[in-house]
Amino acid sequence: VAPASGPRAPLRRRLGTSPVASVKLASGCDRRCSFCAIPSFRGSFISRRPSDVLGETRWLAEQGVKEVMLVSENNTSYGKDLGDIRLLETLLPELAAVDGIERVRVSYLQPAEMRPGLIDVLTSTEKVAPYFDLSFQHSAPGVLRAMRRFGDTDRFLELLETIRSKAPQAGVRSNFIVGFPGETESDLAELERFLTGARLDAIGVFGYSDEEGTEAATYDQKLDQDVVDERLAHIARLAEDLTSQRAEERLGESVEVLVESLDEEEGPLGRAAHQAPETDGQIRLTGTAGGDGLRVGRMVVAKVVGTEGVDLVAECLEEAGR
Repeated sequence: VAPASGPRAPLRRRLGTSPVASVKLASGCDRRCSFCAIPSFRGSFISRRPSDVLGETRWLAEQGVKEVMLVSENNTSYGKDLGDIRLLETLLPELAAVDGIERVRVSYLQPAEMRPGLIDVLTSTEKVAPYFDLSFQHSAPGVLRAMRRFGDTDRFLELLETIRSKAPQAGVRSNFIVGFPGETESDLAELERFLTGARLDAIGVFGYSDEEGTEAATYDQKLDQDVVDERLAHIARLAEDLTSQRAEERLGESVEVLVESLDEEEGPLGRAAHQAPETDGQIRLTGTAGGDGLRVGRMVVAKVVGTEGVDLVAECLEEAGR
């Protein structure tokens, strides 16, 4: 235990040597989406103090971490219980300035809570990834209202246009629920219209199922399971095609890749700013950068020369200089 007068050590121990680590930004959730039971067992949204988040990030950097990913149920709400809803905009540049950290990534953002200042920080701050993990869930207004959420196809597309006007290479991912109680064929067509226009890098699609203790579990107009399964398969196929097309749009782009592993068969593997760990694909690197080859934890500049579904192949150009 650290002395009372000194800094408090983080209450965690690293079990691996990955150059990437998550940092918890908050716990709980104040939103009341009708399909989600998280607020009932995790309680209200509680932000961690910025000093604690900074302290943990500094400690991780000392352990060799190069990328930190901020996680919570809703990062756009960070600071509201501390009296400053714009606290994330202040914290991100401070995290990016931590010695040894090469990339800061923010997960799980609520589209209805996105604000101009946060978009500016995410798209213009050095070492902060222009990455938007936006929880759309659907785009048909009727379904969103039944989910107790906000927005529609056109507003969501406008949000994406605003983001890409500031950072054309920004990465965007989202999850969607199909077969929600009362979802019509026209609602599904509206979701298809959004997906086709959104150019998302990664898409998760889930079929609706009742979750105990949620409002949606009490809804009428439940769809037959075979209808849910059919819609899930249809949207999943569309999502696979669209994300492959989006990957192809990145051919010729220069990307900064964090090397995460040296696979015996595939060679060096890593991720660019538009790819979060485990969910958004990866990059297979060819060539070398500098005189000593590639190593885990190194950040290199590479040119995208091929695609393999959502995964990319990129040729190393040079080590990323700061």
